[in-house]
Amino acid sequence: MKQVFLLTALLPALAFADSVNVSLTNKALKGKGTPAVHIEILEPIAGFRLVLAKDGGKPQEWKGGGRPGVTRTIELSQAEGTTKWAGELIINLPNGTTGNMPLEFETELVGPLTLTMDKDKDVDIPGRKLRFTLNQPIARVHLKVLMDTGSTIVDDDIAFDGEPAGTKLEVTWPEAKGQVLKVDLRAYAKSGVYNGVELTPWRIDIPHEEVNFASGKWDVSPEEAAKLESSLTLILAAIDKFGSLAEIKLFIAGHTDTVGANASNRTLSLNRARSIGAWFRKKGVRIPVRYEGFGEEALLVSTNDETAEAKNRRAEYIIAIDDPTTKSVPFQPNWQRL
Repeated sequence: MKQVFLLTALLPALAFADSVNVSLTNKALKGKGTPAVHIEILEPIAGFRLVLAKDGGKPQEWKGGGRPGVTRTIELSQAEGTTKWAGELIINLPNGTTGNMPLEFETELVGPLTLTMDKDKDVDIPGRKLRFTLNQPIARVHLKVLMDTGSTIVDDDIAFDGEPAGTKLEVTWPEAKGQVLKVDLRAYAKSGVYNGVELTPWRIDIPHEEVNFASGKWDVSPEEAAKLESSLTLILAAIDKFGSLAEIKLFIAGHTDTVGANASNRTLSLNRARSIGAWFRKKGVRIPVRYEGFGEEALLVSTNDETAEAKNRRAEYIIAIDDPTTKSVPFQPNWQRL
């Protein structure tokens, strides 16, 4: 997920007689800066002392001075969040007198905005809704939804009421023709920082007739090539229709039944998926092609071990943007580039 942050400018200056000018950086991004007090010396002084206590704690003291035109910056160390400061600025003038300026202000150290979303539980594309939480109070979100028809059905800000950190938040979008190609969600915290997530759930499963392979083999025989020709027509048509809307890829997933050792079945299914993908590449598929073998780990029909089930000896031809997910597989798929 990508993050961008906004920083605040200096607050309006506070005047102290004619000798100094005091200003405040009251907000800073953690890791990029700190809140600070700026003391600009306008006329000759013998020096100054800044005494401040944060959140009612023990006072801290800084001393300094300089010629007219010099600005001294005192960085204020604090934890993430808002801190209250109280104290005074004491100016020593050349004639031996002193002047005091009472100070009371708040500063904020803003941490990165974290957006949390469980893709299994919080992403409901058929239901046209997303749920998420933030680690800071929310101000608004910007939601953009693009369909595979080429139409953008939402591209608007959605206001929130400053719901506190950890609140389960939800956005929805209207029903529209086609499939959702891309959802772009950008959430803005009240502090000014923002974070976003882009989802590309779109996929097409290409219907096809299963290619039969010789036992233990993965070469596509001339007799079986006609089945792939029919699938090729559908794949090329999908590329022509949707290829201009996003960077789509062709994924070939191979599967076996439970006859034989698990490890050898996975290797066999991987080789067969690669063989099918290579055939499509040779015949003119120019989008990226990826392949993976799942062996007997994602059965279409649940069977006992060593069961010859034709429906489990299969492949999947998927056109998608993101890597397809396969539930209940005990390993992370490694989609290999052809």
